[in-house]
Amino acid sequence: MCRIIFPNESHNRRDQEVILISMGSRENLQVLDALDTAKTQLYHFTTIVIAGMGFFTDAYDLFSISLITKLLGRIYYTTNLNAPKPGTLPPKISSAVTGVALVGTLAGQLFFGWLGDKMGRKKVYGLTLILMIVCSLASGLSFGKSPKGVMATLCFFRFWLGFGIGGDYPLSATIMSEYANKKTRGAFIAAVFAMQGFGILTSGIVALAVSAAFDHAYSAPSYAADPARSTVDQADYIWRIIVMFGALPAALTFYWRMKMPETARYTALVARNAKQAARDMARVLNVELAAEEEKVERYADKTSNSFGLFSKEFLRRHGMHLLGTTSTWFLLDIAFYSNNLFQKDIFTAVGWIPKPETMNAVHEVFRVARAQTLVALFATVPGYWFTVVFIDIIGRFAIQIMGFFFMTVFMFALAIPYDHWTHKENRIGFVVMYSLTFFFANFGPNATTFVVPAEIFPARLRSTCHGISAAAGKAGAIIGAFGFLYAAQPKEESKRDKGYPAGIGIKNSLIVLGCVNFLGLLFTFLVPEAKGKSLEEMSGENEADDYEQTAEGDASKGTPPPPA
Repeated sequence: MCRIIFPNESHNRRDQEVILISMGSRENLQVLDALDTAKTQLYHFTTIVIAGMGFFTDAYDLFSISLITKLLGRIYYTTNLNAPKPGTLPPKISSAVTGVALVGTLAGQLFFGWLGDKMGRKKVYGLTLILMIVCSLASGLSFGKSPKGVMATLCFFRFWLGFGIGGDYPLSATIMSEYANKKTRGAFIAAVFAMQGFGILTSGIVALAVSAAFDHAYSAPSYAADPARSTVDQADYIWRIIVMFGALPAALTFYWRMKMPETARYTALVARNAKQAARDMARVLNVELAAEEEKVERYADKTSNSFGLFSKEFLRRHGMHLLGTTSTWFLLDIAFYSNNLFQKDIFTAVGWIPKPETMNAVHEVFRVARAQTLVALFATVPGYWFTVVFIDIIGRFAIQIMGFFFMTVFMFALAIPYDHWTHKENRIGFVVMYSLTFFFANFGPNATTFVVPAEIFPARLRSTCHGISAAAGKAGAIIGAFGFLYAAQPKEESKRDKGYPAGIGIKNSLIVLGCVNFLGLLFTFLVPEAKGKSLEEMSGENEADDYEQTAEGDASKGTPPPPA
């Protein structure tokens, strides 16, 4: 509250008439101040684990598919045993199996992002987890009398799996941002997202363990030695076990997710229930908090807290911010998902993974999983946790600029002398350089594009705007997944996968991805820095209305405010 004294016209001295006016930028709710200034406590880490296990499952489910697509091709599409190479998924089937979950994720991000602002974060948080659990299990039970039937069933369940995964993006980010204190908020949100790295790593480890066990139990010759016996009947269990395992971590956290209270920022600022917000956070923080019902009503009634998503006021205040978060996430995911989903093709092209005809089906899964696990262990996972450590020290903007810059540099360093990297003696150098693109993606824009949209928009639109930003990212991922599949095909027909048209080759594809990363660097300048600021400072929710600002200005001049 600001104490303002106005002059009385009938006297030369100031009259001691006091008018109390709420100066928005100087007034905040006690419950929000308590959250912003709270010391790091057990509930912060509990929230990281509960929200983070959703992302663990998300990453496991989205990226485990790249480990089994070659196996699916061998099992269901090896129709000619006299062919020089084992069967592969036809182009349209491969695109669908790889990309359908991303389409579902995009839809889920938009729907659950909107629903999270309308119904509350907690009410829909459990639904996303149920979808992930059920559809992970159902994906592994995909059935059909023909290969097309199995693939169609798999794609159906993976779409709805993606739909549930999509909901986890805006809800988990928003919940963590609204629970965190402003000093370490970036690290907490980044830690939730960093669980994605463990999900990618675990998918590789599970695939390694399962394939090693089956390879030991059911030995088989290579395809070149005996095409018919190179794929044992039991190999069909391998991909099913791998995809179904994704349900386990989600199921383990379901109970605790249901026990979480609604965030105080939603309860107070959107639902306008001051008593419930104070009661919930008093229990979480172990402090006494006043309900401040009148202050909540004043807060919510400000014109700065009432404009909608499609209003001119939103466009004026946050239009450029939303363009910044959507464009950078879109451009990042084109490169990030292209790299992640098609590691196996790139490593095969440079000779790090042997040619498929020299291996049996189970051993090929093992070799692909080993390559992905090594990259995840030494580049992907460390990159995430470097962001966690440094995001509240050097800021979101610096990390994102740095990440895009080095991703651009390493992409061009791989692409321009590409022929050099294909020689056997240079393969380790290629793998190291390629891994560094993952490190700087995660110690860079892959983490920050997730963090920032949860910090800079108003509480009543926060989940929606994060969902829109994330959906833009998944649109980029779909372009990366579908586009790279075709673009990376060699021009020579003998080197292309069966059924694919000529592409521009891996070298030119990597050059395109380098240019995409550079565009991401440029669009980063539209994104504001949120380090050390409260959510209300960033969103402008505690700004004074025009009347209040006029009153403040008139008071400083010694003149009364205009009539209300």
